Amino acid sequence: MIAIIDYGMGNLRSVAKGFEKMGIDARVTDSPRVVDDAPGVVLPGVGAFSDAMSNLRKLGLEEAVHRAVKKGKPFLGICLGLQLLFESSEEWGTSEGLGVFPGRVRKLPPGLKVPHMGWNTIKVQNPCPLFSDLPENAAFYFVHSYYVEPAEPSLAACTTDYGIEFTSVAARDNVFGIQFHPEKSSALGLRILQKFGGLVEKC
Repeated sequence: MIAIIDYGMGNLRSVAKGFEKMGIDARVTDSPRVVDDAPGVVLPGVGAFSDAMSNLRKLGLEEAVHRAVKKGKPFLGICLGLQLLFESSEEWGTSEGLGVFPGRVRKLPPGLKVPHMGWNTIKVQNPCPLFSDLPENAAFYFVHSYYVEPAEPSLAACTTDYGIEFTSVAARDNVFGIQFHPEKSSALGLRILQKFGGLVEKC
């Protein structure tokens, strides 16, 4: 069973339904104990970075995230869930993140239409099991106004061009973070969820 962390923000049911379409058992939960017991964990989210961190702390889920990561469980952050994995965000001042990955979250620069919304392609930069056999110019659905800036280039598994080239997938060891919404990205997006489920089954 995959635990989908519910901290009061994000389209959790859509993510759960995406896994269900691929025959993968996924449960939405706000219980740290359920997260601790699950062999795989997903952190989705849409909304403000600081509010998300506040909610995670209030529910005792910040510690649950760190326990899951340290135990080596497959862990997937989606959209805001990717951004929360980093050390800080400049959204509405400076807010502290989970610090799983070194780096920060920055606002898309002036001159670009914000939010970045719609289909865009990704380019694989570093090996990642979730993107091992993507077709050329694979496109996914994005909705975001901020992007992650990893402190270590090796974290950037995939990049996307939107006036600037930003990291759209960050990955290291058992932790993966994706800026786009796989549950809204048709067959290729569901394939990403299926691959993550396969990693969980091997644990």
